[in-house]
Amino acid sequence: MYPQPDKLRITAGINLLLLSTLLLSAPLALALDSQGTPNSAVRHAPDSTKVLNETNNYTVSSAPIEPLLMDKPKLPDLSGYTAEAVAAKIEHKPGGKVVVRRMLQQVELQDFIGGNERLREWVKRQKGMPHAIFIEGGYVTPADIAKALPDSQFAETSPGVYLARLPIVVSQGATLQVGKDTKDLRLSQERGAFMVNDGMLFITDSRLTAWREADNGPATFRTPNEFRPFLVSWGGSELYISNSEITSLGYNQSKSYGISVTQYSPGMDKRLKRPRPTGWLINSTFVDHWYGFYCYEADDVVLKGNTYRDNIVYGIDPHDRSRRLIIAENTVHGTKKKHGIIISREVDDSWIINNKSYDNKLSGIVIDRNSINNLIAYNEVYQNHSDGITLYESSHNLLWGNKVLNNSRHGIRVRNSVNIRIYENLSAGNKLTGLYGHIKDLSDTDRDIDLDPFDTKVSMILVGGTLAANGSGPLSIDSPLSLELYRVNMIAPTKSTGISFSGVLGKRQEEILDLLVRRKLAVLIDPVESQAELQN
Repeated sequence: MYPQPDKLRITAGINLLLLSTLLLSAPLALALDSQGTPNSAVRHAPDSTKVLNETNNYTVSSAPIEPLLMDKPKLPDLSGYTAEAVAAKIEHKPGGKVVVRRMLQQVELQDFIGGNERLREWVKRQKGMPHAIFIEGGYVTPADIAKALPDSQFAETSPGVYLARLPIVVSQGATLQVGKDTKDLRLSQERGAFMVNDGMLFITDSRLTAWREADNGPATFRTPNEFRPFLVSWGGSELYISNSEITSLGYNQSKSYGISVTQYSPGMDKRLKRPRPTGWLINSTFVDHWYGFYCYEADDVVLKGNTYRDNIVYGIDPHDRSRRLIIAENTVHGTKKKHGIIISREVDDSWIINNKSYDNKLSGIVIDRNSINNLIAYNEVYQNHSDGITLYESSHNLLWGNKVLNNSRHGIRVRNSVNIRIYENLSAGNKLTGLYGHIKDLSDTDRDIDLDPFDTKVSMILVGGTLAANGSGPLSIDSPLSLELYRVNMIAPTKSTGISFSGVLGKRQEEILDLLVRRKLAVLIDPVESQAELQN
């Protein structure tokens, strides 16, 4: 059970008749594709006979209800992502070989030895020209590696416990399985060990640990730039982790963040023409990583049923142009620097569903930098130290049935994003606003505008659900392109004056409440300019 919000107070003496069924609606209705993600926007002109007022540059009007009605979104079938299904993917192809080669001029290692500074890292740790272990040709286990190499390179330190003192590379066409016969595969921090997957890597019913030999224990985080072992799975590879525990990987260097599933760099990708990487990480625990998970230009990755605990920068961080990700049934908490779950820079057509994200340094869930057509549904997001769910510059997304409770800033925050549909969510006990929408000019920040463009526009549809006991009020919307409200409960205000709106809504509160509460109609708040455009 997660901690119960301690600020959800339902106070007596409120006029619940006035507060409890606030109906919301309007003209930006999005259709869903067959996978439950948004795919188009339809603009419906408001009933011009019901425009009540045009002062303050906004009109408040009733709007058709039918375009706002939606079935529950269709969720992906998760039943096939099991340990048994992972085991069925393992090819026990004979002919596996273990060889040691110099790291220089190896395609799989180029990102880690391409500059003098990084090359010096391995020269210093290996005390000479750096070498790596290569798995080639077929199926190999840690026991096979230990038989093939001297203890100075790879040792079985106790039954089923192995210590790698060189980097390990799984080559194209090869398979490495760290299975239940391996109690722990340890990667020596002092000797500069790490793992690169360019083929098939399976970690099943086992452990993978970054190991500090001096302490005879995990290489726990000390400083951002201190080398720690890591795992990277390249373009064309497949990574499968199930029923395992992965501990203390990663540091502040490119592709060395912890567990990374990533296409090769653009120049290498153009030359190698590898398919996008993929994999499943299921029913496992990830502790004390620089990033608990990172991906870049990856497709169809599944993160299901994992625990991400006490990671440093992010718990889960899919990045640039990754597609069709499933992030489901994970528990993410204790992230020390930033967010629990974040998708950023054109991570599209994905599902973030049925996760718990709590007690993270900033937000629980973030949709960032032009990530579109995503479904964020049935998550429990609570007691984070900033917002609950945050959308930055990411339009055409659907939030459905989330519980956003007791976060230190806003419950749901939407910035510079349009066509955001917020259906059947509970946002309660947050210290600031239950739902906050705003625009912000990012031109004078360190943002690369060419890489990450933005428009200072925000529009939302809010339908169903409950806003309760939020410290600054239920709603605040600044400068919306349009806002549609229908059938939302607003209860338990923290202010003695009762329910009060901020932003544009505050100026038109009486009109909005008349439509929502007394007349039980859907409401559209729209700029006067938008009305003029529609008439033209």
